[in-house]
Amino acid sequence: IKVGYNGDLSASPSAQSGQAAVLGMEAAIADINAGGGLLGKKMVLVTRDDTSAPPKSIQNMSELVDSEKVSAVFGPTNSGNAMAWKHIANQKKIPVIGNVGSGTDITKPMSAGADNYMFRVSMVDREQVAALMAYVKKNGDKSKVVGLMAETTGYGQGGLKDMEEIAKLQSIKIAATEKFGVGDTDMTSQLSKMKSAGVDTVVVWAQGTPIAQLVRSMEKINYFPLVLTSWAADNITFYDAAGKALAEKPIFMRTVSENRTPAQQKLYDRIGSKLKAPGSFSFALHGYDSIQIYAAAVKQANSVDGNAVRLALEDLKAPVQGVLKTYEKPFSKANHEALTAKDLVWIRWKDGKLQPYTDSIVGSL
Repeated sequence: IKVGYNGDLSASPSAQSGQAAVLGMEAAIADINAGGGLLGKKMVLVTRDDTSAPPKSIQNMSELVDSEKVSAVFGPTNSGNAMAWKHIANQKKIPVIGNVGSGTDITKPMSAGADNYMFRVSMVDREQVAALMAYVKKNGDKSKVVGLMAETTGYGQGGLKDMEEIAKLQSIKIAATEKFGVGDTDMTSQLSKMKSAGVDTVVVWAQGTPIAQLVRSMEKINYFPLVLTSWAADNITFYDAAGKALAEKPIFMRTVSENRTPAQQKLYDRIGSKLKAPGSFSFALHGYDSIQIYAAAVKQANSVDGNAVRLALEDLKAPVQGVLKTYEKPFSKANHEALTAKDLVWIRWKDGKLQPYTDSIVGSL
C-alpha cells in the first residue's frame, strides 16, 4: 500500500518541518509493518520534494497519483502549495492528510457541501490567530495600539486575512498593517511606521527566518513592542537567525513543548538524532499520528479506495491512539481538523529551549 509525501524537504525556512514529518511517518509505517501491515500488505512511503515551489508541487501531485498510484498523500510543508493542488486530490478522490502546512483554507471544501478529500493533523492558522487575538483583547491595559505584520507569501497573506477578520470580530482596532518579503533582512522602515503610529503590540504572520529578521530590525531602532507570532517562531531557523536574547521576545503557540510524555520521549529516542533541531519534533508527532489515523480509516473501510477511506475518516468508530494525543472522532463531514485550540500550548524560547509560557492573561484564557 503506497502513500506519498509531497512537500518542501530542502528549500524554504520550513523545510526542516517537512523533514521531521517524514521521519514521523516512516516510524509509524515501520510500526504498522512490524505489526503485520495494513490489510495484510506492507505500507510504503514515496516522498517528493516540491522545493517550496507551487508548480513543482502540482507536478509531484500528478506523479504520485497517476504514476506511483499512491492511495493517499501527506503534506505539504507550505500552505500555498496545498492551495495550488487541492483540486487534484478532490477530482481524483485521493485522501490528503496535511501534517505541516497550517493555512486555514486548506481543508475547506471546493464548494459548499462538496465531498472533501483534504484532512489535517497539524496546527490551523485561524485557531492560533483566535487565541493570539484573545490574548491581545484581554491585555487591553497594555495592548492599546495594535499593529499587524505579515510576509507576502500565500502563508503570510492567508494569516493576515485571518488576523484582520478576527480583530474585527473581537472589536480590536488595527492601527497599522505592514508587509515584508520572506527573504527581507531589514524591516526597519515598516517598524518605524509602527513606532510612529504608537503601536505597542504587534501580531506577526511569517516563517521562522523573517520573524528573526523582524526582531533584529526592532533591535536596530530600539523599538520593542509586545510581539505575538505564528508558530513558525518555533523553527531553529528563527532561533539561529535571531540569537539567544532576541529569540526570547515573541510569544506564540504550538502543539507540544520540550516537556514530553513517555510515548513522545520513546519516539524522540528513535528519531531525535535525525532531526535538524529538537524543536521540529512536533512535526514528527503530526507525521506519526497522521499515518495512524489513515491506517485506522483503511482498516475500518477494509479498503484503500479513496471514497471509502474519506467516509471512514469522517466517521472513525474507534479511538486512535496517537503519540500527540488519543483521537476520538477527529473528523466529521463538516470538520476536517484533528487538532483544535485546546490542543495548543503557549510557548516562548528560554535559554535555547522551547518552554511552556504562562502569565496572568494566558491563565485566564
